Amino acid sequence: MRKVLCSPGSYVQQEGAMGKLAGEYATLGTKGAHLIVDPVIDGLYHDDIVASFEHDGIPYELMKFGGECSMEEIDRHRAHLGGSDAVIGIGGGKTLDTAKAVAYFAHLPVMIVPTAASSDAPCSRLSVLYTPEGVFDRYLPLPANPNVVLMDTDVIAKAPVRFLVSGLGDAFATYYEAAACVQSNAVTMTGGHATMAAFALARLCRDTLLEDGVKAVAAARAGVRTAALEKIIEANTLLSGLGFESSGLAAAHAIHDGMTALEGTHSMLHGEKVAFGTLAQLVLEDHPLEETRRVYSFFRSVGLPTSLEQIGIGQASDEDLLKVGEHACGPDETMGNMPFEVTPTDVAHALRAADQLGKQL
Repeated sequence: MRKVLCSPGSYVQQEGAMGKLAGEYATLGTKGAHLIVDPVIDGLYHDDIVASFEHDGIPYELMKFGGECSMEEIDRHRAHLGGSDAVIGIGGGKTLDTAKAVAYFAHLPVMIVPTAASSDAPCSRLSVLYTPEGVFDRYLPLPANPNVVLMDTDVIAKAPVRFLVSGLGDAFATYYEAAACVQSNAVTMTGGHATMAAFALARLCRDTLLEDGVKAVAAARAGVRTAALEKIIEANTLLSGLGFESSGLAAAHAIHDGMTALEGTHSMLHGEKVAFGTLAQLVLEDHPLEETRRVYSFFRSVGLPTSLEQIGIGQASDEDLLKVGEHACGPDETMGNMPFEVTPTDVAHALRAADQLGKQL
């Protein structure tokens, strides 16, 4: 049996890391770096981003991200690489996915610098491509994970709290989806089966969220860095990243994808929708009431949705929820990793039941 565990070359989590980019870059190249930076982040942290390059006399070119991770945007950056021998992406998910793709097509190493702990995508070997108008285009599987993932905990502590909470929602699904994949012996996106190490990381991710999630959200609301926030940054990014990619996805993310078919969910963040997908997965698997109650209580305590209304589809009809189920059970979705058959009707009923449990518990 082929088992695969993949991970970034290095994961670095440190306060003030943004001001030390040149030192981290030195592990990847010597000729100069191409920086792709979210415009908002550039406005807030431009001096910190360039300071170490200026101080060490290392060439760099900083280009602001254009707004969509499209082939046009990727080609725009490739045309400006010049003599750069590494790519650095700084910002949110689409900025980082663009940096990964630019580095892939240019055969260069890449450093990923998330400015929020909002998802587990930074560590993964995948970019999601869109059209210039923002319509989903395709997934771009990559042959390797990022060379370096760098988390500046001072920057992340000051990011909007909703991003951190969304990251909690994305990360919380990791263990439950991994457990389903282990039970069904599913093949993960790494091309192999889950290792014991990856599943242990998925479990540690869930346990860390339950222990430190509430405390971390409180710290983020105060804009300060605490031990609890440090643990949650790691859980949201590294533990969840390794756990999902090397253990597998199942119902929660498939239901997330299905919910995007309903316009009311479009204003919700990825992790918020995944969180409700996790509640529906708990219903599908008929978890014990005590555990279900604990999950609902945790979601409420950190601000994750526990009702259809809170994810923008409180008035969803039975036909709407069946549409979600049809998308979630599509041939290319991860619902197939569940250890039993799940039908679109099962999904629709689980969503309705999860909503009702949110009112009762």
